Amino acid sequence: MKILFVPKEFPHAKVIGGPILIYNRIKYLSKDHFVGMASFINEDDKQYLDTIKPYLSEMELMPYPLEHNFIKKIWDFFFSDIPYYLCPYESTRMRKLIGQMTRKTGYDIVISEYGMMGQYLYRNPHLNPKTKRVMSCHECYTIARKKVMDFYGRFSRKGFKAMIELYRLEKYEFSMYRSADKVLTLTPQEKEGLLAYAPDLDIEVVPHGTDTDFFTPPKYRSNELALAFLGNYPHDPNRDAVMHFIVDMWPRIKRAIPHVKFYVIGRGPTQDILDKAKEDPDIIVTGQVDDVRDYLKMANVFVAPIRLGKGFRGKILEAMSMAIPVVTTSLGAEGISAEDMKNIAIANDINIFIQKTVTLLRDTKLARRIGDNGRALVVNNYSYQKSVEILENVLKKVAEGK
Repeated sequence: MKILFVPKEFPHAKVIGGPILIYNRIKYLSKDHFVGMASFINEDDKQYLDTIKPYLSEMELMPYPLEHNFIKKIWDFFFSDIPYYLCPYESTRMRKLIGQMTRKTGYDIVISEYGMMGQYLYRNPHLNPKTKRVMSCHECYTIARKKVMDFYGRFSRKGFKAMIELYRLEKYEFSMYRSADKVLTLTPQEKEGLLAYAPDLDIEVVPHGTDTDFFTPPKYRSNELALAFLGNYPHDPNRDAVMHFIVDMWPRIKRAIPHVKFYVIGRGPTQDILDKAKEDPDIIVTGQVDDVRDYLKMANVFVAPIRLGKGFRGKILEAMSMAIPVVTTSLGAEGISAEDMKNIAIANDINIFIQKTVTLLRDTKLARRIGDNGRALVVNNYSYQKSVEILENVLKKVAEGK
């Protein structure tokens, strides 16, 4: 097959979160298929071009669209052909480029990674009519924005912002999905969420994965007691999880375990996170790092008190693959067929979350058992190889018109 990827963010070997899934989809599919990519890229990511080039038969890149000024944002809100929430990624050049690539190379499949990029497959007159369109929905924006509005309240700053972002979004987003030859979700829960809005959608679940040969249990662990979280913090569910943990749980955990440290790993820590780290030297904010394993291996427990967002959390698979016991919410564990206190610890209540975290810090045998069971679960079910096999079978059926 000839498969063209259209990702929201430039995927490369050093990135974390959703883009690392896309990188590995490209990496493994390229073994047996012609794989191309059309992507935005920023200057900082150009240093990683060599990590993805070997897997691509064709690659076209352009800068991200410039941020719209206040007047243009007002115009977008009322008069743009696409909803306000999708406007930051709107690009006529990208729309034409993707169409030209599908016609010139004769791609069998074009796949948009993230709903944000589905706009380039929807109502695009430049696309080769023979190319099948697949939209990979990592997170339904309508559902996610409504969750934010309900969580914070529509009269709060964040709730009001989410309400603004919902303007014209639902109708467009689901019309976009209906136009596709196939929609992909990362979890069965996300599939059911989409079907509740549009029962006629053609959806397949293609789960996240992780590199179980890369994320392996460390030979030696640090003598210090430490917790860790990993994420891209401009993505608000990650920022919210860290701040929720620091404000609502961290002081009580420190009283129980006075010398514990908390590593906040990943790109773009927000100012509120940085401010908390200044107040407490036991909160270590790393920023973007070359190898997240260097910090994950210092953690006795991985904490992920996720309250917002939808989709699969690859960070949890990475921690489990390193045999680090994970404490998370039901939302954080969405899509993972794990069992509470067997291969993961699940807690939706603050008190229970604290209790399970402290227990795992103190009880090394329990922590080791849950960590080892978590590693086994991921190796057997959530390797990238298995994930891409599922994706490949889905794409073959789409290409064949089945």
